[in-house]
Amino acid sequence: MKESYSEQLTTLTSLPESDKARAAIKEEFEQRYRQLLGSSGYEDFLNHSLSYLNKSIRANTLKITVAELKERLLQQGFSLYQVPWCNEGFWVKGERTDFGNLVEHTLGYFYIQESASMIPAVVLSPQPGDVVLDMCASPGSKTTQMAAMMENKGIIVANDVTGDRMKPLGINLQRVGALNVVESQARGQQLTRLATKFDRILVDAPCSGTGTIRKSPETLRIWNPLMVKRLASQQKTLIDTGFSLLKPGGTLVYSTCSVEPEENEGVVDWLLQKYPDAATTEEIKLDIHRSSLIIAFEKSSYSSEVKKCLRIWPQDNNTEGFFVARIRKRM
Repeated sequence: MKESYSEQLTTLTSLPESDKARAAIKEEFEQRYRQLLGSSGYEDFLNHSLSYLNKSIRANTLKITVAELKERLLQQGFSLYQVPWCNEGFWVKGERTDFGNLVEHTLGYFYIQESASMIPAVVLSPQPGDVVLDMCASPGSKTTQMAAMMENKGIIVANDVTGDRMKPLGINLQRVGALNVVESQARGQQLTRLATKFDRILVDAPCSGTGTIRKSPETLRIWNPLMVKRLASQQKTLIDTGFSLLKPGGTLVYSTCSVEPEENEGVVDWLLQKYPDAATTEEIKLDIHRSSLIIAFEKSSYSSEVKKCLRIWPQDNNTEGFFVARIRKRM
């Protein structure tokens, strides 16, 4: 078994032309991202965004140990490569790619989860006995990850907005044996009515998904600046709601799979400006390749405090693009 990066994980395999045809690149998008990344950085971003994503899984320690799962998969001919920032995470290579059909998946021994998606729960670091809110929880990848980290002790309120989104959440919670989770259906902004205050809150906000083009090439077709502005406005209300529900001394993690500054650094800066005496960002220390945070773009400039956040582009680790901020509420 391999335990680290290899040529297999850093070599790019382009998407088929049929998928690339769905990825119509708008002139405004290209101009914007060349401005963000420079010409060579933009070409690297586009090259990764139009290439296959390495498949990854996370061992579900509520049902099996990491060592036991590795042994079972090794016996079936799979090669595993450790995800450096998540002890339970592995990139998987093998003749079979239909991991959802494996017996181990059906039994809830592992969860199919993109490696960058494992970061927010690791950064939030919920502990057994904590009271946790997952504000935008479906389909449950981060909820189930946190339940395992908490050893099913304490409580997680897993919220999402529609019945259609609640269905996969419920199915995944049952499959992995997450017993400390209460499901809630409401708009995130409506959660201000809760009397409970939380030790830790995850706001994995709805976003433009510009970090996930390689999984959904049509993101390029639907992207437009007005959509980004609308989403940023919604994200600000969600992070504000989350911060209001946080106990003094508590931790909030804000994350998106977008690489848009307006949805990331801009949202965190907005919260810091609104609560200058209460909100503070904290350094994120992970074994991961990262890019510089964006302090100024177009007509906007942001607090230097956002430099403590984590920004990764798809080309940094050959993953999805992601943004993660860890925010503490002062006592």
